[in-house]
Amino acid sequence: MDWKLEGSAWETKSHMLLGQECLLEDIGEDDVSESFQLLQIDMECESQERGSLPTGSVTWCSKNVQRKQKHWEKIVAAKKSKRKQEKERRKANRAENPGIRPQHSKRFLRTLTKERLLEAKHSGPRLCIDLSMTDHMSKKELSRLAGQIRRLYGSNKKADKPFWICLAGFSRDSPLYEECLRMNDGFSSYMLDITEEDCFSLFPLETLVYLTPDSEHALEDVDVNKIYILGGLVDESIQKKVTFQKAREHSVQTARLPIQEYMIRRQNGKNYYSEILAINQDSKLA
Repeated sequence: MDWKLEGSAWETKSHMLLGQECLLEDIGEDDVSESFQLLQIDMECESQERGSLPTGSVTWCSKNVQRKQKHWEKIVAAKKSKRKQEKERRKANRAENPGIRPQHSKRFLRTLTKERLLEAKHSGPRLCIDLSMTDHMSKKELSRLAGQIRRLYGSNKKADKPFWICLAGFSRDSPLYEECLRMNDGFSSYMLDITEEDCFSLFPLETLVYLTPDSEHALEDVDVNKIYILGGLVDESIQKKVTFQKAREHSVQTARLPIQEYMIRRQNGKNYYSEILAINQDSKLA
């Protein structure tokens, strides 16, 4: 039934079109051009009216975009204003305190740190961490050692005259390496040397100085031509003279940090006193 109605409607439209064609044939060319001009004007007016009307989702979307754009412009303006105020504050602070060093950008500090570390790599001083004693350490002790390596690297790169660090006897397949990757962000990009070789076969023995609390010689100054060794050992059972005996076995010079000479023992109730320090504490005192 619908198809028949559509067919009849189509026939009606066809008859209307034929009638219009016959009507156009009877009218002259001038009248035809005027009729088309009027038709064009009507179409333009209709399109303008449609454009002025709100169109549901299109209008809503454009307002949403405008709202977000205004919000973003406010955020950018606030950031610019905050940077300007901070810049003026630093400028006034420098004027009031001319002796204070100006603050540098992070990019400048990273470049400066890299240059200092590379200078230490080529001309010294050097610090070697002996990690050949980690086979018998527990999971907890390995985690503590990984944390000490992170703090050692962080404090060393901030120093004005840093050491070039070498992790000797350190296998990339070892549990300690996995623990360093897990605990220390960016460990794989640390600016230091990692080798599986033992520190005693890696450098000439006459250039080595093993830092151990059991040595009789106090370290008074740092020689850039020497390679200083720290024992990478976290031992909660506190086995005595482990690093000292290892240095003696290889006929290597030993030294201890001058804790007895320059540090004052504080009186406390527990009366606990120890010269055994973590590797990051040793590097700070050195």
